[in-house]
Amino acid sequence: MYTGLVKGKATLVAVEDSVNFRTYTVQFPSELLGGLETGASVANNGCCLTVTYINGNLVSFDLMEETLRLTNLGSLKIGDMINLERSAKYGDEIGGHVMSGHIITTVEISKILKAENNLQICFYVHDKQLMKYIFHKGFIGVDGISLTVGNVVNNFFCVHLIPETIARTTIAEKSIGEKVNIEIDAHIQAVVETVERIMAPKK
Repeated sequence: MYTGLVKGKATLVAVEDSVNFRTYTVQFPSELLGGLETGASVANNGCCLTVTYINGNLVSFDLMEETLRLTNLGSLKIGDMINLERSAKYGDEIGGHVMSGHIITTVEISKILKAENNLQICFYVHDKQLMKYIFHKGFIGVDGISLTVGNVVNNFFCVHLIPETIARTTIAEKSIGEKVNIEIDAHIQAVVETVERIMAPKK
């Protein structure tokens, strides 16, 4: 379980690709290394991955075919930065919203609007069926960042970012056309799908 409060950024330093499989290594910030062991779960751009190897501050992860298909992790190159969050512990403050690290899809950055102390980013969702889970003022995970949804129009939604989020994450370094990982709010998904099941026999 995660909170969507990104704790640090890591640089991708090594990549080993094979058929439908990737192993990559990132250079962890020292403040995130404490107590880290192989087998631990860490959110990489919001995607729950298992630590497979640790060598000092270099930490490796394996990416399976499904992960490569659904996320942006397979397109990352050496030198790219990744948002990191260690799994939450019982008793931790949940300052964002409860997230599982299960990415449902990627969306494309369609617009970036910058102003003093503010950043607005809009995204295009290719699968319109997913828009039923994205509500104005609802929660959404974007590359592992817990964000509040702003405007929602057709296949587009926007988010507003404060300076702290801009400084702590990779989101401000993104460009139009880049893809980010999306995790929808599980509570909203459950409500929407429950209502659909209840209403379906009445149609």
